Amino acid sequence: MDAAEKTLASRLVYDGRVLRLRVDTVALPDGREALREVAEHPGGVAVVAIDGEGRVLTVKQYRYVFSRVLEELPAGKLERGEDPRAAALRELKEETGATPARFTALGELIVSPGAYGEVLHLYLAEELTFGAPSPDEDEYLELVRTPLDELARRALSGELTDAKTVAGILKVYALRRLGR
Repeated sequence: MDAAEKTLASRLVYDGRVLRLRVDTVALPDGREALREVAEHPGGVAVVAIDGEGRVLTVKQYRYVFSRVLEELPAGKLERGEDPRAAALRELKEETGATPARFTALGELIVSPGAYGEVLHLYLAEELTFGAPSPDEDEYLELVRTPLDELARRALSGELTDAKTVAGILKVYALRRLGR
């Protein structure tokens, strides 16, 4: 399918700590013009960390945008140009105190391709050793350990709603069911 759009003009609207927002004028394949609102994001990482008892580490934290506590995989934002693997190991250690002996890339997720430019790198962490967590000074986290089967059930029922968490849990659950 050749439906590429050509950027004709781009206007920066906002340049913040996490996001850059711009409005682009594009030429459509049929020659007409359209506007595209784009939220640039440096990317993120998330880790499905499984302890020696087969429990997945998640964190509960208040999410201001949704005015409620969400349960999520340990995760974080990449610094511009940062190696995703190193960032994932850092976030896992900061949020849970865990360091894995086995660390496997599970691929990338395009978070919301309509306007949001974040690519999230997903990892599986196993054979964990634990130290003290050291969350960011503005993070208030509660560490939770739940069997993978239970989290998969909660993801399928809609009880877990964070997209990276649902995707990561179901991906690892499926891989294990398939013997990989």
